[in-house]
Amino acid sequence: MNQSLYIAKRYLFSKTNKNAVNIISRIAVIAVIIGAMALFIVLSGFAGLKDFALQYTNVFDSDIKVSPINGKTLTLTPQQFSSLQNIEGVATASQIIEERVFLQYKNKNHIAYIKGVDANYQKVTPIDSILFLGDWFEEGMDEVVIGFGIANKLSLPARDYGNLLEIYVPKPGVGQISSIDPTSAFKKQRVVASGVYEINEDLNSKYLFSDISNARLLLGLDSTKISAIEFKLNPEASEEVVFKKISEIIPVEISIKNRIQQNDALYKMLNSENLFTYLFVSLIASIAIFNLAGTIIMVILEKRKNIRTLYFMGLTIKEIRKIFFYNGMLMTLIGVAIGLFLGTVLILLQMKFGFVPITPTLPYPVKFKLLNLLLVFVTICGLGWIASKMASLRVTEKLLA
Repeated sequence: MNQSLYIAKRYLFSKTNKNAVNIISRIAVIAVIIGAMALFIVLSGFAGLKDFALQYTNVFDSDIKVSPINGKTLTLTPQQFSSLQNIEGVATASQIIEERVFLQYKNKNHIAYIKGVDANYQKVTPIDSILFLGDWFEEGMDEVVIGFGIANKLSLPARDYGNLLEIYVPKPGVGQISSIDPTSAFKKQRVVASGVYEINEDLNSKYLFSDISNARLLLGLDSTKISAIEFKLNPEASEEVVFKKISEIIPVEISIKNRIQQNDALYKMLNSENLFTYLFVSLIASIAIFNLAGTIIMVILEKRKNIRTLYFMGLTIKEIRKIFFYNGMLMTLIGVAIGLFLGTVLILLQMKFGFVPITPTLPYPVKFKLLNLLLVFVTICGLGWIASKMASLRVTEKLLA
């Protein structure tokens, strides 16, 4: 066994005559435990919050979305759409028509987006998981599904056949609104809200879903015009291969985005917050862990006579420094091991029992990740290495005088 490591273990686990040094050493180990446990719990909590924030958009967003780069629509022939559906790895594809519209119901107004979808949309997006009230619209009927936010702003209930929802869009080619009859510049469609969906606060007020044929009729588009195509992929599908095949089938300039790219801003924000949280808690942990440096210096002063003896027995200054470096690293490893164990137990208990709630019915979301475990271990050990190295350098020839 390395003699420096052996002596360091003896110093750590043997009792000293000076009780103050024992107490300070225990406090240093406890500081490492708390630092490691706090950092792991915070990272696990943030991972849970991230998944909680993304779970609804992940349900709503497709695996791949294709849209035009120039203009609002692109031309897609039935042959091209059939070829897209036959791409290896594609489970199904849905054609989308999307445009901003003006809604009116009982003198209440709201601006939203109509999203006309075909029959395949229910295979791309699990609508059962987002439908909050009522039913999905029937094809060929003047029905729409509105968001909870739209229903709330317009005070619009589902299945109100006595008072229909009015959808307005500007007529194509109309450059100026007539002062005599302003409504002549708009095309109107009257529909009933067959159901209400619930995703998140932003999307609930943004979209209303309709049959794609009704959306085309309202917007004056022919059967080859679409705003986007949404794809559901098989689990084993390669995104890169699918991207390449789509580009070959649709020769015009198009934007092809996967699920993460569709929410690029949200992912960047969550990742930035995660990085800031990690750095902030690591800074707090570093303040606690640098107690090690003070503890090691106290041990060096206490073992001053022993250091002289070791030096005269033939140990070099470098080897003596290693003794106290190993002493600090052993305290760090013990502290981080206990801290991660306690943190893991608390996270697993929260996942199972939810004893820390956000609301009476919603437990605080947490997620156990091995990556967070490794990240905390490396961070705390790195800080402990710096503190131990700095303190061990206090062993100099002047100390032996």
